[in-house]
Amino acid sequence: MSQTKRLSAEDLQNIYRSGENLVCLTAYTTPVARVLDKHCDLLLVGDSLGMVVYGMENTLGVTLDMMINHGKAVMRGVENAYVVVDMPYGSYEDCADKAVKNAQRVMDETGCDAIKIEGGLELMAIYQALADADIPTVAHIGLQPQSVVKEGGYKLKGRNDAETAELIQAAQEIEKTGVVALVIEGTVEQASRQIVAAVNIPTIGIGASPSCTGQILVSDDMLGLFVEHVPKFVKQYAQLAKVIDDAAGQYSREVRGRIFPSDAHVYKRAS
Repeated sequence: MSQTKRLSAEDLQNIYRSGENLVCLTAYTTPVARVLDKHCDLLLVGDSLGMVVYGMENTLGVTLDMMINHGKAVMRGVENAYVVVDMPYGSYEDCADKAVKNAQRVMDETGCDAIKIEGGLELMAIYQALADADIPTVAHIGLQPQSVVKEGGYKLKGRNDAETAELIQAAQEIEKTGVVALVIEGTVEQASRQIVAAVNIPTIGIGASPSCTGQILVSDDMLGLFVEHVPKFVKQYAQLAKVIDDAAGQYSREVRGRIFPSDAHVYKRAS
């Protein structure tokens, strides 16, 4: 990519209309954002950081301040990609006024391009309130990690005709509010394909379908850093956990053996 300015929502729409797939990954820090930026159309500051950065059991303990701080960090490393910040659990779903206030704070303090919320038909009032406040929003349907406790685990969606019909209806109603894009997570492939066919906005899949017009993975999963649990939909393009383990092991041996630091790594008085 050679553009001199960052992608806009209109640019994402143009990529979608051209038939080219949107490339999306998560980012949480400035150095990683700098590396991913030249490869991605969209970077998501995901609340998945609760698990892959902070070691939480799920995303429910992530706070608005955490998302804002990581959003700021990512924005410092981005020159190309469209940046979306997740709204964490408890910051939007109960009240439209609260959703707008918190979303506006995220936008103002991070300088990101859009926020993302999880939910379908039950959140239509929230989607509409955000639209009325001119807050660019990415929707997230299908499996919703923020509902993991309420649903008793991570439950695959679109397993039958009724579930699929509800997801299609949700996607179509959400589209009417003018969302930037629609994330479809953890949804049976056939159902995901039907959702994609039912809307005219970018669809970003994660454990969904090749038919989605974009794909996203948690970067730590894709890079083989978060290895406690590797979902079926993850392809590991590297095994960085092993690379780090090997490097740390060599460092440990050299420090204990007084090999590091050598003369090449210390400062000496000029003669």
